[in-house]
Parts: sequence; structure tokens; C-alpha cells
Amino acid sequence: MKGLLILLDHLPGRDGPVEAAALMRDGRLEDLLIDSDAPRPGAIYRAKADRPVKGQGGMFLTTPDGPAFLRQVKGLSPGEPLLVQVTGHAEPGKAIPVTTKLLFKSRYAIVTPGAPGINVSRQIKDDAIRDTLLEIAHDELDGHPILDMQGGLILRSSCAEAEGDAVAEDVAAMADLATQVLNDAEGEAEKLTEGDGPHALAWRDWVGPAQIETEPGCFAHHGVHEKIEALFRPEVKIGGGTMFVEPTRAFTAVDVNTGGDTSLAAGLKANLAMARDLPRQLRLRGLGGVIILDLAPMPKKDRRSFEGALRAALKVDDTDTVMAGWTPLGNYELQRKRARQPLTEIVTEEMLQ
Repeated sequence: MKGLLILLDHLPGRDGPVEAAALMRDGRLEDLLIDSDAPRPGAIYRAKADRPVKGQGGMFLTTPDGPAFLRQVKGLSPGEPLLVQVTGHAEPGKAIPVTTKLLFKSRYAIVTPGAPGINVSRQIKDDAIRDTLLEIAHDELDGHPILDMQGGLILRSSCAEAEGDAVAEDVAAMADLATQVLNDAEGEAEKLTEGDGPHALAWRDWVGPAQIETEPGCFAHHGVHEKIEALFRPEVKIGGGTMFVEPTRAFTAVDVNTGGDTSLAAGLKANLAMARDLPRQLRLRGLGGVIILDLAPMPKKDRRSFEGALRAALKVDDTDTVMAGWTPLGNYELQRKRARQPLTEIVTEEMLQ
């Protein structure tokens, strides 16, 4: 099928159906969200400060879902309650990563406690639309308690094509939720919000014009199960070449081969093809941390072209990734936020039957 297609379905789980969402473009799997038992990024806790870890520059916290780690020590005392938000998935055996900079994010609005001001996404260039959105925001927030709490608002780029009533409703809902949570900062450790599941995240973040299917079995109808199974194999075809994506405990290794192409430009072509597809592969597989690229041989003069292609591909990817640079052996290193749980930890063979 041509164009964007959003599929909202469930996979069979041990304790019941597991919520899942898939985004496809022209029949190719672009993004995949599958729920798990781990705390969801975006969940908000009233946590209790436990003990500082000065060597790591942070503090362990107590939450209902186990220990959390906050990269902050200054001004915190053991036993002190504080509001924190989950920022990503923890590696096995490690604490949940959290931050005190809360964000209340929806399809059109982001409420920002502690960062006052009403702003419109820079991606919206039309002055008339920007003025209309600012008027809607001011009308909704005029006299709202969130402003007295030094809260701010960001109107997302998706507002450009939205109805004014939908934007106003979203702004009011996020402001009310933020006010409720901020007023609930005292007490024992407790989870205050669950964080968005796959279906809610799809509605929130996949905002382009798309056909949407929600019928049970739509994954099977569009071959999503087979596409997920392919993600468990390291080999990925990239044009005439191949890349192998193989996670280890310490890092993820990506090896690039030119295949049967023996031309002088074979290495550059394979490396460019890998760069264009790498963010998608890492996103679908839920991989983060250190990424080491073992590239196909190419002249040093072509390194700038490769870096440009990789930078362009990462620019349209939502996960923060640092291009660390070249190693003495000619490999290229990335540092990617662990924003998702590895696919191998949440999907079993039985779920794809």
C-alpha cells in the first residue's frame, strides 16, 4: 500500500493481549511500539530520595516500581519527596532513569512546569496561524493555576493542520493534568501518571496524513508479524550491500559489507545506504547506548559525504543521538539515548504466532 498507514492492534501475551502500534510507509515498517511490563517513559512518580552516589553525580530514589536514578544531588536530602518523570528504559539490573524536569505532552500541546512562557513550534512559519494559536493558548490559560506555578506551554507543529477546538481542548487538558500532579507532591512514594501506551503514543506522535486501521488482526493482514520476525535477524539488505546489526552487552556493532559490488565506489555506496537506514533499524529494534559502525572500506576523502548522510538521517529521528566521531581504527561511534526497551526483551516467538 502506498502512503502512510497506522495500524493499532494487540499481540498475544502471557497475561493477556499486549497493546501494539505500527507505522508503515509504502509497505515498509517505519516505527513499532509494543507495550511491556517496564515503567513507561513519561510516567510520573512521587518518589523519595534514598541515598546519594557521589561517584556518579546522582541520587537513588525509591518508587513503587523499584529504585530510580536521578542525576542530581544538590539540594536533596534522604527521605525528601520529589516529583520525577521516567526518561527512558533501564538496562537489566539498573535503576529507572528519571528527571525532575516534568513535561506534560499531548498531540498538540506540551505543558512545561518551571519554564514559563507560551511558545509556538518554529516549524510553523505562517504568521497568521501562529497568531491564531497564541490567541487560543492565551484564552485557555488566562487565569489558570498553572501560570501561578511558573508553568509554560509549547504548541507543537501538529497544530498547523488542527482544528482550533481540538487545540484548545488539548491545552486545557494538559494544563489541568499538570496542575493536579504538581499539587500532589507531598506524601509517600506513588505513581501519579502511567505514561502513554503504544496507541496513545501513535495518536500523539504520528501526526502526518495517514490511513488508520484498528480492526483486530490488522497486523497479520499487513504482514507486520513477518516484519517483526525479520528484526530478530542481524542481516539487513541495503541496496547491493548488507549490514549486520548485532547488539552485545557493552555496545551494538554494525558491520557493513559491499556484497557482490566490486566497483571503486562500492564501499561509499554501501556506507551511504547504511547511514540512511540505520536510525530506522535502531528504532525498530529498540537499541541504544554505544553504537560502533564497522564501515566498508572507502577513501578518507569520502568520510565527509558519509557523515553528511548520517547526520541528515539522524536529524529526522526522534531519539537523541550523538555523533562521537572516528576511532583510530577507522570505525565510527555513536552514543544513542536508551529511549526504548530492546525488542528482544518484550517480544517472544509465541506473540507472533
